[in-house]
Amino acid sequence: MRLLLMSDTHLPKRAKALPDPLLAELPHADVVFHAGDWVDAATLDLLESRCRRLIGVYGNNDGPDLRARLPEVAHAELGGLRFGVVHETGPAQGREARCAARFPDLDVLVFGHSHIPWDTTAPTGLRLLNPGSPTDRRRQSHCTYMTATVTDGRLTDVTLHRLPPRSFGGRTGVRGGPMSGC
Repeated sequence: MRLLLMSDTHLPKRAKALPDPLLAELPHADVVFHAGDWVDAATLDLLESRCRRLIGVYGNNDGPDLRARLPEVAHAELGGLRFGVVHETGPAQGREARCAARFPDLDVLVFGHSHIPWDTTAPTGLRLLNPGSPTDRRRQSHCTYMTATVTDGRLTDVTLHRLPPRSFGGRTGVRGGPMSGC
């Protein structure tokens, strides 16, 4: 089972559209995760129309329209693994212990908010994944998303994908959006 993970798309404030390489991954994914901060409902509509299965949550920048359609925390069992999705997990320091205590029944927790890619495992075995942002790199060198595979009850092939910089009229941005460096 192929997974596609993204978060913090912030459309249309940080970009006008999702990057083409990310959109090209959609048909290959059995399950797409979005860990919040969509900002517009059009992105949710787009992913719902193109994804076989979408698991998403709302983030701190999502308004009432998205909060009415999405939960704060989502859970799913996929291929024998128990997944959870949440937007915020608090500061990086102590994250593994805090999330392991909050989500003791999960195998994998997908989260967002920081725009900083993250892949660690808590002492309890909980795997924590933050795919970064495909549209707003903030202090990172690249915009990013993740893919992974679930095989025989194991999470394998976890890959962070760095999106290439795009140049528009001498400025770096995403589809003519605000300067983000992606």
